[in-house]
Amino acid sequence: MPRVPPITVADELLTPPQARRLYAYNRAVFDRFARRARSLSWRAASRPREIGHQSILGTLVHILNVHEVWLAYILRGRTSDPELEALFADPARKPGDWAGFARYARRVWTEVDAYLATASKRALAAPVHVFWMPGRYVASDGLLQATFEQAHHLGEIIGVLWQDDVAPPEMTWIRVGDRLARRGH
Repeated sequence: MPRVPPITVADELLTPPQARRLYAYNRAVFDRFARRARSLSWRAASRPREIGHQSILGTLVHILNVHEVWLAYILRGRTSDPELEALFADPARKPGDWAGFARYARRVWTEVDAYLATASKRALAAPVHVFWMPGRYVASDGLLQATFEQAHHLGEIIGVLWQDDVAPPEMTWIRVGDRLARRGH
């Protein structure tokens, strides 16, 4: 396999406007899936389904966990053992009802918005590192990692919804992105 050279400020993966547009999409799609999950019975949303994080609720929470650890911690350089241990031990990251889920989602999206509001070209090209992901990568890679992880897990939820004959929400980049653009996002 050929060696990939490190990314520099001149050739980062995402520009700040692209990152903001991508995350407007991520949030819009996530919110659609959260609303669909809330429209189900509590049992349907919370029962084990043999997907990566068991239930629809557990999978949605995991997506929030991923966005939080990347955008509120790793990309901001908050990667010390005490910082990450405190984050991972925080009981708010494991809500057991819809009210707790809503509080946690607000917390995460507030942090995501704060990071993206100040993300510069240089910041997106800055090297980042965490103990569980070896290799060389930059902040843009972290944004894409969280994005692709969200897409992967939403695919699991789509499969569960189809098994229950429930239509999944619209998530097509072009359609959702077009609606966001018309609203000024």
